[in-house]
Amino acid sequence: MPVAKEILDEVALSQQEYELIVEKLGREPSQVELGLFGALWSEHCGYKHSKALLKHLPSGSQRVLVKPGEENAGVVDIGDGLVVVMKIESHNHPSAIEPYQGAATGVGGIVRDIFTMGARPIALLNSLRFGPLSDSRNRYLFAGVVGGIAGYGNCLGIPDIGGEIFFADCYSTNPLVNTLCLGIAEAKNLVRARAHGEGNLLMLVGADTGRDGLHGASGLASRTFEEERELRSTVQVGNPFLEKLLIEACLELAETDWIAGMQDLGAAGLTSSAIESAARGGGGIEIDVLKVPRREKDMTPYEVMLSESQERMLVVVKKGCEDKVKALFDRWELRSDIIGQVTGDSLARIKEGEKVVAEVPVNLLTSPPVYRQRVKKPHWLEQLQAFDVTSVPDLPPKKANSTLLRLLASPNIASKHCVYRQYDHQVGNNTIVLPGSDAGVLRIKGTKKAISLTVDGNARYCYVNPYLGGVIAVAEAARNLVCSGAQPLAITNCLNFGNPEKADVYYQLKECIAGMGRACRELRIPVISGNVSLYNETKGEAIYPTPVVGMVGLIEDVTRHCTSGFKNEGDLVFLLGDSKVVDSSIGSSEYLELVHGMIKGNPYVDLELEKRLHRCCLEAMRRRIINSAHDCSEGGLGVALAESCLANGLGFVSHDWSTEGRLDSALFGEAQSRIILSVAPKSAWKMDRLAVRWQIAATRLGTVGGKRLVLKGCIDLSIDKMQEAWWDGLERLL
Repeated sequence: MPVAKEILDEVALSQQEYELIVEKLGREPSQVELGLFGALWSEHCGYKHSKALLKHLPSGSQRVLVKPGEENAGVVDIGDGLVVVMKIESHNHPSAIEPYQGAATGVGGIVRDIFTMGARPIALLNSLRFGPLSDSRNRYLFAGVVGGIAGYGNCLGIPDIGGEIFFADCYSTNPLVNTLCLGIAEAKNLVRARAHGEGNLLMLVGADTGRDGLHGASGLASRTFEEERELRSTVQVGNPFLEKLLIEACLELAETDWIAGMQDLGAAGLTSSAIESAARGGGGIEIDVLKVPRREKDMTPYEVMLSESQERMLVVVKKGCEDKVKALFDRWELRSDIIGQVTGDSLARIKEGEKVVAEVPVNLLTSPPVYRQRVKKPHWLEQLQAFDVTSVPDLPPKKANSTLLRLLASPNIASKHCVYRQYDHQVGNNTIVLPGSDAGVLRIKGTKKAISLTVDGNARYCYVNPYLGGVIAVAEAARNLVCSGAQPLAITNCLNFGNPEKADVYYQLKECIAGMGRACRELRIPVISGNVSLYNETKGEAIYPTPVVGMVGLIEDVTRHCTSGFKNEGDLVFLLGDSKVVDSSIGSSEYLELVHGMIKGNPYVDLELEKRLHRCCLEAMRRRIINSAHDCSEGGLGVALAESCLANGLGFVSHDWSTEGRLDSALFGEAQSRIILSVAPKSAWKMDRLAVRWQIAATRLGTVGGKRLVLKGCIDLSIDKMQEAWWDGLERLL
């Protein structure tokens, strides 16, 4: 029963998968049925290569109300009858082809995942990866992606309060665009994406259906790029003004008892929306494609079902309430049409008038094969990890100033103001901490509480050691929230990798997930939602393994939030946490790549120390001992001190500065589990006592003051000089 390879390629199914479909159906599928299988068995929708691995991530806690896979997004209880709804997703491949629309519709899609659950979207973050900006194509992608995020998000009136950007050769022509949205809702108003209740009606709301986005899930997001393929037609086009109307109308509808469920139309369009809702509801669905409003002529049932036209919602309306629901949407000037109904036969039945064009059991469509590989560590990875980084020359003291300036100006560390100034990060008047600190902070109106949000992921660490890279991604995100004064609550993650059918990539995926799972268990932070983006390759070259961790934390008293910049002349500066200077800490660091042109050597993290560090720091903040807190990450201690100075234009002078080991490791080594704190002199003894109680080193580094950063014997730089390097570093490359 062989089928033409080009037909299977179009829907990203293998010959073996096609034969499995025929075996399960007992017949060959129709064209529409093949399209349904291609979409729902795609990597993007079916998680064929990752589902077995993702089960190892912890997902439960007393606060978690909705776990991964149960709904569109995860839900966490924050008290006072309120919940936060959170998810991150990728729009990598569309953004590589049409950067503006790819990024814009990525924002639109993640926002719909939130308000479809009855939660008002209140914050956006993004994690972006690009190739070097010395290349004109990468500059084009960068400008388009940032413009698309700003253009769509600003029109919706949702503040973009933080994010991260990283540059490396492997992302050339294959940028990563991961967008996170968080919403807030009353727990009683949560809406489920479930099509249940035989006889209830399926209503399609919003934009008319066109041919844009065909094979977006199966063809674009579930295989590698082919140089000869024209993929531009698979990228959707967004309309943020229409989405704004959908937000308000759907949130109003969520407060009624007229509906049984609601789901957005994202990847695979009506196919995934209707059939996955039916699977969650335990029933079936019947749709007549002739009742679907279209903006293009002569569309086939196949095209209608697989279209990924944006700004569309599927509402499961209780029978007898359709007139009230339609009147609500009419008031918001939104088109709404009844296109089908919920059935009790557990079948997905697609009709064109009286003609049945597809009829397949729902559970068969939503049960793709799951692939597992037995893999071992690649030989090339063993060589990277075994490299002795101390074999490179140490940094001469006379070059410390210039090296720090180079690091501050490097695009991975330099200020990202030229990006986030394009985003509206204060709309809604809830933003307490603006982009540029360790985490964004939003007040929760009507309470004393605030939430803190961050996204993190160092792909260099994951490239050299996928397991430890996964551990560190979770640990650093949690540390960033702690530095803002928040107790970490939950994680949403986006796992960006190459082709999982290759043994090396599958090993990276498996080890990264294992590392993240260990860190989540040790730090007791559950994973509540996420997304896997595989096949990120161009011409056979994969990106770095890039797990991105989005994390939310809770601040019980918003007046106790903290920021990274030094606040007061005369404050004492502590290094809280790992105080040992380990020569190997320059392994996989920004310094090692920038100065020596290599990415080698193992990172390291001590999770027991990390736990004690978090608890000590949070207790000090609750007692109002700490004036500022900033974690040490890219660029090590030297960069962390410089950034703490630059935030408010206050200098720092060290006490007697000496190190027994290498100077480059002491200044720029990226040892984990370290936080720079500033404390009023009269409170220093309290900090010392807390550190002893939590068995954490609290090393007094020096004093805040003046307009220079001075580490005696090696660094002496003015604030102005550092500001010039750091502020203009990224913009200069554009």
